Amino acid sequence: MTTIAASAPNTASALSPSAPGREWWRSAVIYQVYPRSFADSDGDGMGDLPGITRRLPALRDLGVDAVWLSPFQRSPQRDAGYDVSDYRDVDPRFGTLDDFDRMLTEAHSLGLRVIIDIVPNHSSSDHVWFQEALKAAPGSPERARYIFRDGKGENGELPPNNWESIFGGGAWTRITEPDGTPGQWYLHLFDKSQPDLDWENPWVWEQFRGILRFWLDRGVDGFRVDVAHGMVKEAGLPDYTPPANMGSMGGIALEPEIAAHAQNEPPTPPYFAQDGVHAIYRDWHKVLEEYEGDRVLCGEAWVEPLDKLARWVRPDEMQQTFNFAYLETPWDAAALRSVIDRSIAAFSSVGAPSTWVLSNHDVVRHATRLALEGENLQGHGIGPKTQGLPDPAFALHRARAATALMLALPGSAYLYQGEELGLPEAIDLPDDARQDPTWFRTNGERYGRDGCRVPIPWEGDEASYGFGPGSASWLPQPAVWAEYTRSSQEGVPGSTLSMYQQALALRGRHDLAFGAPEWFDLGGNTLAFRSGDVTVVVNFGTEPVELPEGEVLLASGELDGRMLPRDTTAWLV
Repeated sequence: MTTIAASAPNTASALSPSAPGREWWRSAVIYQVYPRSFADSDGDGMGDLPGITRRLPALRDLGVDAVWLSPFQRSPQRDAGYDVSDYRDVDPRFGTLDDFDRMLTEAHSLGLRVIIDIVPNHSSSDHVWFQEALKAAPGSPERARYIFRDGKGENGELPPNNWESIFGGGAWTRITEPDGTPGQWYLHLFDKSQPDLDWENPWVWEQFRGILRFWLDRGVDGFRVDVAHGMVKEAGLPDYTPPANMGSMGGIALEPEIAAHAQNEPPTPPYFAQDGVHAIYRDWHKVLEEYEGDRVLCGEAWVEPLDKLARWVRPDEMQQTFNFAYLETPWDAAALRSVIDRSIAAFSSVGAPSTWVLSNHDVVRHATRLALEGENLQGHGIGPKTQGLPDPAFALHRARAATALMLALPGSAYLYQGEELGLPEAIDLPDDARQDPTWFRTNGERYGRDGCRVPIPWEGDEASYGFGPGSASWLPQPAVWAEYTRSSQEGVPGSTLSMYQQALALRGRHDLAFGAPEWFDLGGNTLAFRSGDVTVVVNFGTEPVELPEGEVLLASGELDGRMLPRDTTAWLV
């Protein structure tokens, strides 16, 4: 593990703190950068930190407040960087610590805050911590860093319990001891190259305090915490069989009429959403309080129901957590009104904002997902053989309406790179190009997440569409990407990019992040509410509806006079 000291001079964010109750994270629109797929500076087909630095002005011009970077730390990249082998260094594929410091300085100079990923549930099996554990004896302090257990059966030949990996297959792998004999088993909720750390061990706590301070000393504004509902496992590690309709991270697929009224708590896996995680985040909260500038923790917590999820953002824990209940809600008026009301009530009860999201690096892009007609369990992905694939133009029209609704809601919002271009899921990836562990661990039964991770197009019609100076990209870009380049949409009225820029500007101008939706009935299959001086109307029906009085500020699609077509959102004042 590298021991390079933090050399960056900025021990506080370059951006000033906000007034109490108006902290930046309560209203921020945060843009997720997936580093390997954002911008490539050297032509090797992999995005990198210098590429991100060069493209930061485009994010300022989009109108976002902050940037979240998915993992760029040193890693063998068996799971796209979520298998960290050194938490305090940059993977050479992405650059150096100096490159990171330059990127951070440029972001702050542009008025953009920077949040980075931290992966505390598991490390890479290449991490020196785990390599030392493999060489040590059962019961040793080195083994105690991870969850090692003796196997069942006469000779320990059976795994300690029946848990399944999130990526498919068993969640336990048996090791060979240093003397060559079959040995203990270690837990990996994800790939076998991602052994779970044992958070019952104070040594693990202390290591991560140091990791947080390393990056805070460099000036980062906060952390997005991967698998924030994990880390702590139920005592005794009991057997568990998840429901058939449960997605890989714990979300249950719901039909619209069920989702609209889903209040009951689904079964809690013994490896997720245990009460012990809250002590960890209270501890981390204290670490962040050592620094100026409203530093934040945002949790990736797949937890239901919403009033349980709100425990992650109590005043002494995290500041934000992704609202996956909203992300997973189908395009249905009743279901969406229900989840919006429940979200605002749940998060407001603990003094936190709701943090809305529609797309990220783990789910099918919402420019495809919201119009899918078949089943779509989180993490399973879609591909050429998926049933119920939508017409791309129809799906984008609906996605634009969904975005316009989301950006009118109070609280914070996350955007995933490329959604401002209207990028659909890349469906027709060749089998031999796929890289997600899910694809391999299920023998191709699940397509996995590669389709939302394809490098994004910037300009031109050359092979990489401006992604980098070379012709290659680590995942192949489809030919249709030429229709979605940023340069082809810049300044074009009605383009998806222009709609995002307009919505973000209006959102700030009308202070919608601090509004409170006041619903009213407009008839038909619609949602309608007022937030401050803005009226928002969404048409979910098949027939146009007449807009109420007012000047149209924004429309997600073309209007027919005062008539709002199907799958369209309008803002009026």
